Amino acid sequence: MIVVTGATGQLGRLVIASLLKKTSTSNIVAAVRNVEKAKDIAALGVQVRLADYNHPATWDAALKGADKVLLISSSEIGQRANQHRAVIDAAKRVGVKLLAYTSVLHADTSALGLAAEHRETEAYIRASGVPFVLLRHGWYTENYTAGIPGAIANGAVYGCAENGRIASATRADYAEADATVLTAENQAGKIYELAGDNAYTLEDLAAEISRQSSKKIGYVNLPEAEYKNILVKVGLPEVVAVLLSDSDTGASKGALFDNSHQLSKLIGRPTTALAKAVEIAMK
Repeated sequence: MIVVTGATGQLGRLVIASLLKKTSTSNIVAAVRNVEKAKDIAALGVQVRLADYNHPATWDAALKGADKVLLISSSEIGQRANQHRAVIDAAKRVGVKLLAYTSVLHADTSALGLAAEHRETEAYIRASGVPFVLLRHGWYTENYTAGIPGAIANGAVYGCAENGRIASATRADYAEADATVLTAENQAGKIYELAGDNAYTLEDLAAEISRQSSKKIGYVNLPEAEYKNILVKVGLPEVVAVLLSDSDTGASKGALFDNSHQLSKLIGRPTTALAKAVEIAMK
């Protein structure tokens, strides 16, 4: 039995879809905090169980009988480490044989501000004694392609990544890799640094948007504080704006780059090219 936490999230749904191609429906459990939002998952024949990161008492029942658990990191920045502990503690109590955790690329050495909670979670997992595998995800291409309408409207991609190379991949790429590891044998103790095959700069991104939209789109590099303020002005919560601007600065220092190709090796195909991701986002 494989339990996927946060199963109604953007990544979780894609992991469930990938697992359905690799194993029997009866082997999959979707752990969610809102069962109503999981009706479409249940309609596929997947068992749905209530489990809330903020309610530790829900996790023993959610993980009952689980051989493997995919702990998808919480989206609540600043609360993640405490929330993850509830799942890890329950996994230990019920005797889970493998706990997979979606960490961040090079979490142990990353300069990204968001890496701190991932390092804390990784340390807690190690100390728990539960057999584990770390799925260190790089940047999601969608983090940038989601801003394409604004870039076209404003005639520019804004950021503070300078000429930093970004080895991103799509959520579907990462989800497929996660599902591959969850359905493979002998994964305990492994650490995967997962990133896209072909790195690009934000200037490259602007050029690709320009090519596909037939509009002149440039890249404007800003100081981190100024970029953060722009993100707030367009409606992003302060905490998200801080994360994205910090991550761009991290990219300028190589924090979003990796050329080990571990992701494409896991999924058995090249990761989704930037041009394709832009094409999908513009449809």
